[in-house]
Amino acid sequence: MTGWDGQLGVLVTEPWADYGLVDSGGGRKLERYGPWRFIRPEPQALWQPTQPDWTAHGEFIGGSDEEGGGRWQLVADVPARWTLARGEVRFHATNTPFRHLGFFPDMGAQWDWMAAQLRPGARMLNMFGYTGVASLIAAAAGAAVVHVDASKKAVAAARDNAALSSLSDAPVRWLVDDALKFMRREVRRGSRYQGIMLDPPKYGRGPDGEVWSLERDLPELVTLARQLLADDAAFLVLTVYAIRMSAVALAELLGETMGGQGKIEAGDMAVRQDDGKRLLPTAIYARWSA
Repeated sequence: MTGWDGQLGVLVTEPWADYGLVDSGGGRKLERYGPWRFIRPEPQALWQPTQPDWTAHGEFIGGSDEEGGGRWQLVADVPARWTLARGEVRFHATNTPFRHLGFFPDMGAQWDWMAAQLRPGARMLNMFGYTGVASLIAAAAGAAVVHVDASKKAVAAARDNAALSSLSDAPVRWLVDDALKFMRREVRRGSRYQGIMLDPPKYGRGPDGEVWSLERDLPELVTLARQLLADDAAFLVLTVYAIRMSAVALAELLGETMGGQGKIEAGDMAVRQDDGKRLLPTAIYARWSA
């Protein structure tokens, strides 16, 4: 008994004022980020585009290595960064060397679900928190947040976003640390959280050169997260962008870890095009709720 009914679903992020998937197809996607439009590679867009006009302010040209590499080709007037918002939370977008724009818009549906689960005063742990959008949405919902990322640059960007959102004084601890080392210490300290978000990369390095491997380290990560959940915990969210891994595997791992308690949901994450004609899958997820 895993707490999972064996059914996979699709968690859809709908377009919002500052972000939309304009079109997709031919291995690419056209998105709007505020007033700017960009084209990025998208291997899962196996179909043909529906719109003839793919005018954009820039395109990321991928390298020969599907795991990374490449460069942006931008028109001259694209700023180094600009401000976007989701609800009351504001954050910077920027054309990073890693082909994304400083946040992951397909997480929008997860952010909304997470905020709805949080009670004022709840403690939330955001692991691999990157530039802090999820942490700030949780803080705006009244949670006390611990935000952890191995990148000093990412945590600095998260602090900038907090200032941009007028949340510099919110109860958020911004920590640069290795994920597993931090969570092991938290378990020893007896720390507990009402909500945990895990968004691990496929590969990564900690601040002292620690090596993270998703396939090797994910089971321990989930086990540690289970130990950090309080008796009155509301949720545990796990998202993975490694396409070769299955949502079924995530659901079974999370179900085993939670011992059959509560509810497990799992499936694809996707973004709906502005015109409503297509869903573009981007990642897989599993989540537990009480």
